[in-house]
Amino acid sequence: MAFDTTTDQVLDGVRLDERTALVTGASTGLGLETARALAAAGAHVVLAVRSEEKGEASLATIRERVAGADVTYDLLDLASLASIRAFAERFLATHDRLDLLVNNAGVMFTPLERTAEGFELQFGTNHLGHFLLTALLAPALLAGAPARVVNLSSGGHRSSDILWDDPNYRARPYDKFESYGQSKTANILFTRELERRFGDHGVHAYAVHPGMIVTDLGRYMTSEDRHELGERFKRSPTGTRPAYKSVEAGAATSMWAAVAPELDGHGGAYLADVEISDDDAPWTRDAESAARLWALSEELVGQPFPAPE
Repeated sequence: MAFDTTTDQVLDGVRLDERTALVTGASTGLGLETARALAAAGAHVVLAVRSEEKGEASLATIRERVAGADVTYDLLDLASLASIRAFAERFLATHDRLDLLVNNAGVMFTPLERTAEGFELQFGTNHLGHFLLTALLAPALLAGAPARVVNLSSGGHRSSDILWDDPNYRARPYDKFESYGQSKTANILFTRELERRFGDHGVHAYAVHPGMIVTDLGRYMTSEDRHELGERFKRSPTGTRPAYKSVEAGAATSMWAAVAPELDGHGGAYLADVEISDDDAPWTRDAESAARLWALSEELVGQPFPAPE
């Protein structure tokens, strides 16, 4: 496996028949490719999308590329806790187990906006929305054990630790790069704590850095943002912008996290370029921070995570 390994190469010889997978943000980019690859391996795939139009288009795309694909879609807005609760209720009413949850959806470098409940949009969508979704679907994941949760993070997590005094930018000046970094750090800390709590019960979690890919995720970026990002890369340890990947290569690490038997015993790991990576920031390895974020997240979304039995 390498930098340019693709999803189909990861899945060569792998069958996922009778497995159920759920992919958020499955209408474009990495999410759509992840869903396609899972369907090609025989999984029943539920696409979580924001509109019927996107859902129908995604189904058509996958069915055109995968003969006999077992795919459905349902509506999910991760910026609304009410939408997340309604989605989870519908899913649990129609599925008795979940083998694979890919928390792929996200927003990046947005202007200062807020979710329906008033959370800063990047932190609220990228972390809190997926935290609540995973909490509500935990019974199905436990029923599907051995099951896996794949959380899409980013190398951008190095831009910020959790801003404990003001994670939702109520008082501090808003910085879109810092905010994105905080949300991606949260994805990794959530992964660590989810593994600590659920790993012994057969639900394992992995955090993924997909690499630099041109997708709809960058739709909010201005020319000034791109210049600033370039300057930040110049100040990074490598001093250069990472090379871009294709969508198929970008989704490969998610696919590896989902199916690789060699990851057994490595739950909670941070993955990049289809391998376990040690390039995560030191603050993502702090067990006390992971537990603290978990408690804060439960408080903010108003939902205790069920304790595994």
